[in-house]
Amino acid sequence: MLASTQWLSWALLSAGFAAATAVLAKIGIQGVDSDMATLVRTVVIVVLLALFVKATGKWSNPVDLPPRTLLFLALSAVATGASWVCYFRALQLGPASLVAPVDKLSVVLVVILSVGFLGERPSLRDWCGLAMIAGGVLLLALPRKGS
Repeated sequence: MLASTQWLSWALLSAGFAAATAVLAKIGIQGVDSDMATLVRTVVIVVLLALFVKATGKWSNPVDLPPRTLLFLALSAVATGASWVCYFRALQLGPASLVAPVDKLSVVLVVILSVGFLGERPSLRDWCGLAMIAGGVLLLALPRKGS
């Protein structure tokens, strides 16, 4: 597979795992505080990822990374943690079939942020697709009559 299209395979795998995450998490948080569930999930991720990095020979001392890299990775971790806490709370309070699609509004927000901070320039076609995603999220999130 060409390197220019490898991202698509990884992105599709990510989407599949994210879908499994929502369903498995919804089952797993029954009768458990969502924050505690997030902590357990995070510990499992840290252990598995550390084993994976070590087993693949990719381990290096994080202290040797450039300060700017460490700063932005730390900020990304804070955003990830906040996202997980909010996501698990939403899953505990609402149906996974609505929480997960609304969570995917992040797709639209990523593009907006990438335009502002990374200088990326989506095409008109891209913006149309993003508008459809946003419209779908609104359609799912708006209260239904009689609900």
